[in-house]
Amino acid sequence: MNRKNYIIRNENKNDYFAVENLTRESFWNLSFPGCNEHYFIHVMRDHKDFIPELAFVMEVDGEIIANIMYLKSKLIDENGNEKETISFGPVCVHPKYQRMGYGKILIEHSFEKAKEMGFDTVIIFGNPDNYVARGFKSCIRFNVCLDGGYFPAPLLVKELKENQFDGRRWFYHESDASAPCADEEAVENFDKNFPPKEKGWQPSQEEFFIHSHSGLNA
Repeated sequence: MNRKNYIIRNENKNDYFAVENLTRESFWNLSFPGCNEHYFIHVMRDHKDFIPELAFVMEVDGEIIANIMYLKSKLIDENGNEKETISFGPVCVHPKYQRMGYGKILIEHSFEKAKEMGFDTVIIFGNPDNYVARGFKSCIRFNVCLDGGYFPAPLLVKELKENQFDGRRWFYHESDASAPCADEEAVENFDKNFPPKEKGWQPSQEEFFIHSHSGLNA
């Protein structure tokens, strides 16, 4: 299928429900039965780490078919020095528009805007199969780990500007914006704002489990 003309612009308040519904459609039953990503972006927008200038939607024929959102995060080295980073997620493409190149275009657009704002490093938790083609590398290549010296396999780093790392060990600290998602009752109540969907199992959930529980040896 040929890619259609598209528009990329910043999200506005009138887009909120459409973006949340898009996120729900994109993630439903993907990582576990149901999803909470639509609730995550709902609460994310009011968090101090949210970067509204990097919240983008992509439109095709007046329909929002993809979106991406960013939060501030940080690295702390062994001497307590801090380095500001940014992290995106969730990034969504409507199922009927997936594997057509729209996600790549949207991500690359956000990278350019992030560089213009002075950010130099993006760190995410993601499936390497989806992101190494966008320039992400394993965290272990930059000596970036979690507290305790653990290098998760899905922790990925992209330098928006080269030579940001000098070999010292950095500990990644993501935003706590997702904390409200632990409240299952709040997620369920929020989900009632959307058309009913059936929760169920699919193979991608086992793939998610494997990736999220895998680590690397330093």
